[in-house]
Amino acid sequence: MVGYGDRYPERIHHRASSLPSVSSHPQFIACKDGSDYFKSPDPNPNLQIGAVVGGPGDDDIYEDDRADFRKSEPTTYINAPLVGALAYFVANPDAALILT
Repeated sequence: MVGYGDRYPERIHHRASSLPSVSSHPQFIACKDGSDYFKSPDPNPNLQIGAVVGGPGDDDIYEDDRADFRKSEPTTYINAPLVGALAYFVANPDAALILT
């Protein structure tokens, strides 16, 4: 999950996250020019706090690689199960006590 813990994904596969913000780069960035930023090995300048990415593969290895979209892309279908589980615990606060 982006932004949480000491070792969260910093190079997620997301165009807006990999581009500099308007405040730091007010000039227009054409669509094809965005590839230069996307291909950069640097961490994304804009964090998508709370985004959940695909995570490690069958080998249980996660390399923080923006180009590996299967592991580094945040999507709604990856985030949905987490949101559902959290919603359950919000609606049933005593259920968390059973798990501990």
